[in-house]
Amino acid sequence: MNPYKIMLVDDEEEVRTSIIRKIDWQDAGFEVIGDAENGKEALEKIEQNEPDVVLTDIRMPYMDGLEMAENIRQRYPSIKIVIFSGFDEFEYAKKAIKLNVIEYILKPVNVEELTAILKKIKKNLDEEIEQKRNVTLLRESYIKSLPAIREHFLNDLIHGGMEEAQIEEKLNEYAIDVAGAVKWVIAAIHLEPDEKVDKAVSLHQQRELIPISVRNLIEEKLEGQYRFIVFHSSFETILLVAIDKDNTQTGLIALLGDICKETKKILEVSVTIGVGESCSSLTDLSRPCHTALNALGYRAITGSGGVICIGDMEPSGHEKLRFDSRMESELIAAVKFGPKEKIRSVIDGIVSRMEDARVHYRQYQAYVLAIINVLTQLSQQYDLRISEMFGVENDYFEILGRVQKMENVRPYLTEVALKMNAGMEEERSNTTKNVIREAKQYIQDNFQDPDLSVEKICRHLHMSPAYFSTMFKKETGQAYIAYLTDVRLGRAVELLMATDDKTYIIAEKVGYPEQNYFSYVFKKKFGVSPTRYRTAHRSGEA
Repeated sequence: MNPYKIMLVDDEEEVRTSIIRKIDWQDAGFEVIGDAENGKEALEKIEQNEPDVVLTDIRMPYMDGLEMAENIRQRYPSIKIVIFSGFDEFEYAKKAIKLNVIEYILKPVNVEELTAILKKIKKNLDEEIEQKRNVTLLRESYIKSLPAIREHFLNDLIHGGMEEAQIEEKLNEYAIDVAGAVKWVIAAIHLEPDEKVDKAVSLHQQRELIPISVRNLIEEKLEGQYRFIVFHSSFETILLVAIDKDNTQTGLIALLGDICKETKKILEVSVTIGVGESCSSLTDLSRPCHTALNALGYRAITGSGGVICIGDMEPSGHEKLRFDSRMESELIAAVKFGPKEKIRSVIDGIVSRMEDARVHYRQYQAYVLAIINVLTQLSQQYDLRISEMFGVENDYFEILGRVQKMENVRPYLTEVALKMNAGMEEERSNTTKNVIREAKQYIQDNFQDPDLSVEKICRHLHMSPAYFSTMFKKETGQAYIAYLTDVRLGRAVELLMATDDKTYIIAEKVGYPEQNYFSYVFKKKFGVSPTRYRTAHRSGEA
């Protein structure tokens, strides 16, 4: 190792010369790279020569040793300072300690004492350098810092401007499995702890644990179903999800809605999740992140504690001949829900935009391919056969062959969209009938449960209570609670006729733990109490 560089500062030339001549600098591990007679001159030479150690007197003209030490500490904090002085005064020593001076010795300088101090300083410098070079320590430090480094990278990623190669390299380095997806979705997660919760709940006694608990619940729900990463930004907690061929954005939104309900029920925390636009490249995450945060801004309109999709709240801007998320949403909505006039109108708008554009043919192809991609994904989501919908096998090149000529685009896309709409209607009708059939069976099997609510049956069926209630009434002509009441009272009548059980026992058997409420519901439907009903029917009065 090369010797360390040292500078001597003293206003007496004889003192400087004596010290330089008497000390065996090489043996001590140093070389003298210069000397100065005052602090100002020393600072100029320090800037030029960059010494490792400065050995200085205190009393000097223009700038004394302590003032110089203060300047060194501010500008060159790694330089070690040794002060020697002929004044054994406590105040000097005290100030020197504050300036992080490593040694304070008295004149006249003893050769043995100074040599020992220099060797001690050399040893400390060697250890510092060794520690800084120690790969194991650096690796341990890196691992400890990795969560913060990952978060920093992810925040840079969602702000955009990174190259694709750099993104892939960092994703691999930080073991973040979100690359290679069909598209990506960003959700912003906003927490609003309920001030009315029972403070005896341990989680709410340590409110700093709430975000951690919510994050754990989100990770548990998504694990195994989606590839994702959750991290903190300067605004909200951010969820980045990779949408692959075997899962959908629609399914993700449904799952996020379930997460909002569970956090409210289990953690007593209101969580609102804003879902932004999707994007097809990890280099373009800036707008999805921005729109996810914008979605949260609609809490004042929609209320908190649920999922807010930006596509439901506002249309997106568009660029020339780019099949953007607003157009995608319009096409999906038209194909899903019709009517046929709407489908034709949306297709006309999409194709007219392409016809009006003055761009390279490759952009036409990319535009049409984006439309086809949306339609094929929609077909897969509804289990529609690609070959039947598109008139070809599942091959993008064969499909593109159908729309090579501009005049073929409108009739072909319209035909495909209408076929898909009809197929979805049939699939939806069959699905609805199956769901209602399953719901009725679930009610028959569980009507004894006093807690058999809409929410409970919907968890079993994996759908939202609002949609289930609407669909159930449409298909059965009854509200869910009315149907459940009929089932329970029908069974109650059977028990009244077939057994001698007391009214409170029958009430419990059919899902009414409160006898008085059971009698109230029974009388409201049949006009008499359960006891009168039994007496009248057994005596033949009815």
